[in-house]
Amino acid sequence: MQLIIHGGDARAYSMKAIQAAEKGEFIEADKLMGEAKTSLNKAHDLQTTIIQEEIRGKPTSTTLLMVHAQDHVMNAMTVRDLAQHLIQLREEVHLFHIQKVNQEEIA
Repeated sequence: MQLIIHGGDARAYSMKAIQAAEKGEFIEADKLMGEAKTSLNKAHDLQTTIIQEEIRGKPTSTTLLMVHAQDHVMNAMTVRDLAQHLIQLREEVHLFHIQKVNQEEIA
Protein backbone atom coordinates (compact mmCIF):
# COMPACT_ATOMS: atom_id res chain seq x y z
CA MET A 1 0.00 0.00 0.00
CA GLN A 2 1.42 3.34 -1.12
CA LEU A 3 0.37 5.17 2.06
CA ILE A 4 2.65 2.93 4.10
CA ILE A 5 5.54 3.40 1.66
CA HIS A 6 5.28 7.19 1.50
CA GLY A 7 4.68 7.51 5.25
CA GLY A 8 7.67 5.30 5.98
CA ASP A 9 9.85 7.21 3.55
CA ALA A 10 8.85 10.55 5.08
CA ARG A 11 9.64 9.33 8.57
CA ALA A 12 13.00 7.93 7.47
CA TYR A 13 13.96 11.19 5.70
CA SER A 14 13.01 13.18 8.81
CA MET A 15 15.11 10.96 11.05
CA LYS A 16 18.09 11.19 8.67
CA ALA A 17 17.68 14.97 8.68
CA ILE A 18 17.93 15.01 12.47
CA GLN A 19 21.08 12.90 12.26
CA ALA A 20 22.58 15.27 9.68
CA ALA A 21 21.82 18.27 11.90
CA GLU A 22 23.50 16.52 14.82
CA LYS A 23 26.68 16.44 12.70
CA GLY A 24 26.28 20.11 11.80
CA GLU A 25 25.28 19.24 8.22
CA PHE A 26 22.40 21.71 8.00
CA ILE A 27 22.25 21.92 4.20
CA GLU A 28 21.90 18.13 4.05
CA ALA A 29 19.29 18.25 6.81
CA ASP A 30 17.30 20.80 4.81
CA LYS A 31 17.54 18.64 1.68
CA LEU A 32 16.31 15.59 3.60
CA MET A 33 13.43 17.56 5.08
CA GLY A 34 12.48 18.50 1.51
CA GLU A 35 12.40 14.79 0.65
CA ALA A 36 10.21 14.16 3.69
CA LYS A 37 7.84 16.88 2.51
CA THR A 38 7.66 15.34 -0.97
CA SER A 39 6.84 11.92 0.48
CA LEU A 40 4.19 13.37 2.78
CA ASN A 41 2.67 15.28 -0.14
CA LYS A 42 2.37 12.00 -2.05
CA ALA A 43 0.70 10.38 0.96
CA HIS A 44 -1.65 13.34 1.30
CA ASP A 45 -2.57 13.11 -2.39
CA LEU A 46 -3.45 9.43 -1.88
CA GLN A 47 -5.54 10.27 1.17
CA THR A 48 -7.38 12.94 -0.82
CA THR A 49 -8.10 10.42 -3.58
CA ILE A 50 -9.47 7.93 -1.05
CA ILE A 51 -11.69 10.61 0.51
CA GLN A 52 -12.95 11.76 -2.89
CA GLU A 53 -13.76 8.17 -3.83
CA GLU A 54 -15.79 7.82 -0.66
CA ILE A 55 -17.64 11.08 -1.37
CA ARG A 56 -18.52 9.65 -4.81
CA GLY A 57 -20.06 6.62 -3.16
CA LYS A 58 -17.12 4.22 -3.34
CA PRO A 59 -16.33 3.72 0.35
CA THR A 60 -13.06 2.21 1.49
CA SER A 61 -13.39 -0.56 4.01
CA THR A 62 -11.74 0.04 7.36
CA THR A 63 -9.28 -2.82 7.38
CA LEU A 64 -6.34 -3.31 9.68
CA LEU A 65 -4.13 -2.52 6.69
CA MET A 66 -5.86 0.85 6.17
CA VAL A 67 -5.57 1.69 9.88
CA HIS A 68 -1.90 0.72 9.77
CA ALA A 69 -1.36 2.88 6.68
CA GLN A 70 -3.01 5.91 8.28
CA ASP A 71 -0.94 5.33 11.41
CA HIS A 72 2.24 5.42 9.31
CA VAL A 73 1.25 8.72 7.74
CA MET A 74 0.27 10.36 11.03
CA ASN A 75 3.47 9.12 12.68
CA ALA A 76 5.51 10.52 9.79
CA MET A 77 3.79 13.89 10.16
CA THR A 78 4.58 13.98 13.88
CA VAL A 79 8.22 13.00 13.33
CA ARG A 80 8.53 15.62 10.59
CA ASP A 81 7.16 18.34 12.88
CA LEU A 82 9.51 17.36 15.71
CA ALA A 83 12.44 17.10 13.30
CA GLN A 84 11.86 20.68 12.16
CA HIS A 85 12.07 21.88 15.75
CA LEU A 86 15.09 19.74 16.62
CA ILE A 87 16.98 20.87 13.53
CA GLN A 88 16.23 24.50 14.29
CA LEU A 89 17.46 24.06 17.86
CA ARG A 90 20.62 22.30 16.67
CA GLU A 91 21.33 25.12 14.27
CA GLU A 92 20.79 27.75 16.96
CA VAL A 93 23.15 25.91 19.33
CA HIS A 94 25.70 25.56 16.54
CA LEU A 95 25.57 29.29 15.77
CA PHE A 96 25.78 30.14 19.46
CA HIS A 97 28.86 27.93 19.80
CA ILE A 98 30.53 29.61 16.81
CA GLN A 99 29.74 33.02 18.25
CA LYS A 100 31.17 32.03 21.63
CA VAL A 101 34.37 30.68 20.07
CA ASN A 102 34.78 33.86 18.02
CA GLN A 103 34.33 36.00 21.12
CA GLU A 104 36.93 33.96 23.00
CA GLU A 105 39.41 34.38 20.13
CA ILE A 106 38.93 38.16 20.20
CA ALA A 107 39.42 38.35 23.96
